Amino acid sequence: MELDLSVIVPLYNEVESLPDLHQQIVQVVDKNKYSYEIIYMDDGSNDGSLAILEDFNEKDPEHIKIISFRRNYGKSAALHEGFQFASGKYVVTMDADLQDDPEEIPRLIAKLEEGYDLVSGWKKKRHDPISKTIPSKFFNWFTALVTGIKLHDFNCGLKAYRNEVVKSIRVYGEMHRYLPVLAKWNGFTVTEIVVEHHPRKFGKTKFGVTRFFNGFFDLLTVIFITKFHRTPLHFFGFTGAFLFFIGFIVEIYMASIWFMGIGIGQRPLFFLGILLLIVGAQFVLFGLLGEMLSHHFNTQVEYAVKKKIGFNE
Repeated sequence: MELDLSVIVPLYNEVESLPDLHQQIVQVVDKNKYSYEIIYMDDGSNDGSLAILEDFNEKDPEHIKIISFRRNYGKSAALHEGFQFASGKYVVTMDADLQDDPEEIPRLIAKLEEGYDLVSGWKKKRHDPISKTIPSKFFNWFTALVTGIKLHDFNCGLKAYRNEVVKSIRVYGEMHRYLPVLAKWNGFTVTEIVVEHHPRKFGKTKFGVTRFFNGFFDLLTVIFITKFHRTPLHFFGFTGAFLFFIGFIVEIYMASIWFMGIGIGQRPLFFLGILLLIVGAQFVLFGLLGEMLSHHFNTQVEYAVKKKIGFNE
């Protein structure tokens, strides 16, 4: 029998928050009469969090599941593993620090039932230090700009998905920030709703400043794999051809003045033209190599199919 709901909670050293969080989640799902499972993803905690989770499981083994990593791999890894084991029709993810409100779960599911495949929370009124809010606003603006997906808060931990969405996307690195982008690329419908965001009650954030640099590089990865994954020559070839063309024009100009008797051997523009020709040719070669690799692994390509009609399963 398919469950109504899987709640996935990635956590790292949140021993103080877990009792309150667990009680709130259980109250919400019981009040709404969902058939459910709660999957706690312990990302290598060393503060006693696992013992708390094991106690939850002993008291309610039917609903409480735990996956505990041997070391800290990061939120993307925790979500990826949780997605593989989620069996609910709908999947809700939320952080374990009590800043996400379990009372939002029914609203997220109601939005899914309107026909959307992924509903992302928008922390419109955010209770975080300025060191997190300012960079986050920039990344959200930039991500919306380059991807064309008009969301205000890509990285909100509180999201709801149809099960087929989480089974079709791969999450690694810092890709958890861009799950709406990956889902949209696979043809799923994405929207957002404003959700309640609470101040952190216990401890401090586990994310350092390096996460912003990692997030930027992963955004470049997302852009490339969503737009040029199957056709790398379209990216490298266009860039290479453009650079080669500029270099060619520069060298034509240098050759013309050389024929007029003007020395060019020591002119920086001469060497710039040569550099552009070399770099442009290399970009085209990179694109051709990428196309060869893409062709070689073409048999492993998977496509997101919405429906199959008239076939025997």
